[in-house]
Amino acid sequence: MIIHSATFIKSSPSLKDCPPPVQPEFGFIGRSNVGKSSLINMLTGWSKLAKTSVQPGKTRTINHFSVNDSWSLVDLPGYGYAKVPVRLREKWVKATENYILKRENLVCLFVLLDSRHKPQRSDMEFMEFLGLNQIAFARVFTKIDKLTKKALEESVIQYDKEMLDNWETLPATFMSSSINGTGREEILNYIEESINNFSNGV
Repeated sequence: MIIHSATFIKSSPSLKDCPPPVQPEFGFIGRSNVGKSSLINMLTGWSKLAKTSVQPGKTRTINHFSVNDSWSLVDLPGYGYAKVPVRLREKWVKATENYILKRENLVCLFVLLDSRHKPQRSDMEFMEFLGLNQIAFARVFTKIDKLTKKALEESVIQYDKEMLDNWETLPATFMSSSINGTGREEILNYIEESINNFSNGV
């Protein structure tokens, strides 16, 4: 897939405020500071499309971006650690959960996992939640440029082993680096294929 355009549409505090469900949508989510905004910018080729920050919890709304005027990319609030009041964090969680469960044009969620860390409880529980609710998702291991090839393989094996204790099969999986562009073509091709399947009712 070639990206011709990527435009910020709006930030929505809740599902009811989101744009009309016209275009196929792909959500990006993960623990705070996992590299969502950096990955979004890498995929689209627009370095400042999504705001990046070293401070966890900066994404506090459901942020929509239109790509090629034909599909939408959605930056969702991160889960896990964030230096914000509990009540506010719970509000994000509820808004994100409603979006995931009720957004009719959501084709797939990309769950970002920091390749440098062992399987985190919050990640495993979130993917379990998606599975129980039959939400299509794919895994994206981020920041792989910071690991040796062997260390990366060991990290992925840890995740696979733990997931296969409860899962019959593993979801589509991608390796990515916003620094050197690894994974860009593979993820965009997956999105293109998913759009075609969605449009054909597959």
